[in-house]
Amino acid sequence: MSILVIDVGTSSVRAAIVDASSRVLHECSRPTLPDSPFDGLVEFDAREYVDAALDCARSALAAHGPVDGVGIANQRASTVVWDRETGEPVAPAQGWQDLRTVGRCLELAADGIRLAPNQSATKIADILDAVDPDRRRDLCFGTLDSWLVWVLTRGEHHVSDLSNAAVWGLMDPDGTHYDARVLERLGIPASVLPRIVDSTGAVGEATILDGAPPICGLTGDQQGSLVGQACVRSGMAKVTFGTGGMLDVCLGPERPRAAVRGGSGTFPIVCWRQDERITWGVEAIMLSAGTNVEWLVEDLGLVESAAATSDLAASVDDTDGVVYVPALLGLGTPYWDYGARGSLFGVTRGTTAAHVTRAVLAGVAELGADLVEAAEADTGLSLETLRIDGGMAANPVFVQHLADATGRPVEVAPVREATTLGAGFLAGMAVGTWSGWDEVAATWQPASRVEPGTPTDRERWADAVGRARSWYPELSSLDF
Repeated sequence: MSILVIDVGTSSVRAAIVDASSRVLHECSRPTLPDSPFDGLVEFDAREYVDAALDCARSALAAHGPVDGVGIANQRASTVVWDRETGEPVAPAQGWQDLRTVGRCLELAADGIRLAPNQSATKIADILDAVDPDRRRDLCFGTLDSWLVWVLTRGEHHVSDLSNAAVWGLMDPDGTHYDARVLERLGIPASVLPRIVDSTGAVGEATILDGAPPICGLTGDQQGSLVGQACVRSGMAKVTFGTGGMLDVCLGPERPRAAVRGGSGTFPIVCWRQDERITWGVEAIMLSAGTNVEWLVEDLGLVESAAATSDLAASVDDTDGVVYVPALLGLGTPYWDYGARGSLFGVTRGTTAAHVTRAVLAGVAELGADLVEAAEADTGLSLETLRIDGGMAANPVFVQHLADATGRPVEVAPVREATTLGAGFLAGMAVGTWSGWDEVAATWQPASRVEPGTPTDRERWADAVGRARSWYPELSSLDF
């Protein structure tokens, strides 16, 4: 048995086949970079994204043949609004990074409604205010999973799963229904909202594809990576080091105590919903991870490629006292300081490109250790082993420093993007490819396991972070 997985990411759309042996086959990808017409704005053409997804899906199916089901993973909170009759988007989609609604979020906070600009809620209202101020049109909202399901089923199904919906800012705390107070305050008609379905289970047939395979798995990208790395039991955690960094911990049926954000800066998430039962977790967020490597390569020109950073960093024994704080976009968990900025300390006349490169890799790893400590503080758990994926997981210098900074073994995922596997597992459980969570857990076979060595100087790291914080005090004062 095999599953077609479509993964709509921030910078690319991918499709691949996941077979019953948990192999990812016939992968096809297309770049889909968003636009930034002004500082703080991130938008894209939703029709272009779905056309790229269909192109990739058909390419994978042509190479493999018929499949038993379809799984979908997507960037969370990116917001699409389309006309129900024509099926066409009515405005550019707003990406999850878009900050145009910061002012509105601050206004709402004064009224006791706590929303962040990277959630969908204020993005929906902003689009509706522009294209339907009187709220008379028959429109649909969805994140990219909803939009893709709508197109795949030729408008038969307007749905999303709870792992996506729970980060929109529209749900009540227990995840059972939409919050009427938020909808009323933002002027969002209930008619525009998708029906919430399970993360694993039949949704409808993808009639636009050959063979009309059933769509039976939906997941947000980070929850997909959690499932893809077989972190499906309480206390298991993974970190994805991509453009940013996301640590997710699987908890169980009990919702975390924090309504919005824990004391150490983590957020409650829905890992998945199955048979209408929710599995909860927490998430810690690093605002920039691989972005720092891109800065070294594309902006500074210190190294020719991201892949070459490992050899360059390994050419020196240590950073020679250089410390880098990766706060190019501010600091997320546990600090939540939007006014912090990337900083290099300890630079001398003898500092080389190799020292700086090693310091950048070490800085991302140290911030990864901060995420681990925050998650443990907010959950009361001890995370004994870390599983990681994403582009930086292929860098052995980085992985070793992460193990050293956290003081625990690090297991590298067998595939670079575990999200694809996770969406495949969710869809596959619905059609019998995998019998359940025990069988999914048994699939884990890390590409490598790195044991911790000499502990890093966490006190010096904390001092460097303190110096990098509040560089722009007016931004540091923002809190969502």
